[in-house]
Amino acid sequence: MFEIPDDRKYLESHEWTTTDGDTVRVGISDFAQDELGDVVFVELPAEGDEVAAGDEFGVVESIKAVSDLYAPISGTVAAVNEDLFDAPELVNDDPYGDGWMLELEPSDTDEFDDLLSPEEYREQTE
Repeated sequence: MFEIPDDRKYLESHEWTTTDGDTVRVGISDFAQDELGDVVFVELPAEGDEVAAGDEFGVVESIKAVSDLYAPISGTVAAVNEDLFDAPELVNDDPYGDGWMLELEPSDTDEFDDLLSPEEYREQTE
């Protein structure tokens, strides 16, 4: 079984979100990192870039595949996990912690309603 924390929302494309007030943190799920295998490269947007819900915001490359990353909500990139540029394996080691990818300042919090609950995501990955 894969870890699917109950304090997050998910996309069908395996990104997760969590919020702590003004920003939304985004990463990929334990299921996604396992399917990818060893992550060797992560391409992320720059701070200040705008992203739209459902649009590609970056790329994660592993020994098995190259996968696009999709924005769970629309907003402005407030922070990027620069540790991933030197240590992309953090995505594998701790996908819900040190392996986070970016933080967004949301432009439309209603978009959270369109994301999957932990239960819905669990059903998708079983």
